[in-house]
Amino acid sequence: MRPRIHSVVPGGSGVEVVHGALRDNIPGYSMAHYSPKLEYLPVMLRRYRSTNVDLQHMPADHAMFLAASDVPLAITFHNYVLDAWMRRYSSPVQKLHYATDLRYFIKQALHKADTVTAVSQFTADLVGKDLGYGGDIHVIPNGVDEELFKPRNDGRRDARGKVRVLFSGNPTRRKGVQWLKEIADQLPAQVELFVTQGLRAHRKIFSGSSMYCVGAVPHKDMPALYRDVDMVLSCTVREGMPLSIIEAMACGLPVVASDCSSLPELIDHGKGGFLCGVGDVPDFVKRIGQLADSPGLRREMGLYNRHKVESCFTLSGMIDAYRMLFDDML
Repeated sequence: MRPRIHSVVPGGSGVEVVHGALRDNIPGYSMAHYSPKLEYLPVMLRRYRSTNVDLQHMPADHAMFLAASDVPLAITFHNYVLDAWMRRYSSPVQKLHYATDLRYFIKQALHKADTVTAVSQFTADLVGKDLGYGGDIHVIPNGVDEELFKPRNDGRRDARGKVRVLFSGNPTRRKGVQWLKEIADQLPAQVELFVTQGLRAHRKIFSGSSMYCVGAVPHKDMPALYRDVDMVLSCTVREGMPLSIIEAMACGLPVVASDCSSLPELIDHGKGGFLCGVGDVPDFVKRIGQLADSPGLRREMGLYNRHKVESCFTLSGMIDAYRMLFDDML
């Protein structure tokens, strides 16, 4: 009889995509999702508990409310934002939430968990340091379906004249949305910046003569969007292991990103793209311009990124790692 594994996750983020992939590829794995608004009323999450399972797999943030006490529990840190460095990029409500109740919730989840995982070495190290956690944290990087996310091979990218840059993600300060307009205004005339709305945004992001909002793009439509652009921009300040970057790399795109958190684990500076200082607008503009001027460099870096995904960040690799983890727990 196959084991019953259950997960409950917030909707509208990469967390739902990752756990959804586990549901689709591991027999017996089920998933429910809840509105992110309930994260500020976590006691309401108790209705999602399920005791008729053999194992629970939850994101760390609210596992203490979602997990049944008599069922083995694995928690995953998909990101970590409670440390002091993140306060400058958090709203007053977030600062209070991160410093008080959410910190308590996560510590309780660590106490309850039988197994702890993180999606990057950076995240694992930060959890251990900031929370004083001395237990083992298994690093299982996110992976993507390299057969679904694959490069465009018809040569149309270089034939259209304009160079397209894509920023993908929920438009928040953590993602660096506050620098987008300044970057867009300084880009060369042949460069266009396209910005997705994200799946959680409630108001439309700024559009202008140099920046175009393409709205909320369903995840199933992202492969086509990646194949219609020339590079990806990520001016983020903190990432656990961003699916959008791995997906872009799998599609053969170079990446210009912040030199922070887990991004150096993904992007090899000068080989798969460029890493810039956090908030360093002139450097972002310089590196985008450098790639815009060289189709050959874009192809070379995109090919490097494609090979790196095939070696390190495949969906099958992620699935196998979680399957082995669950087997060991059971």
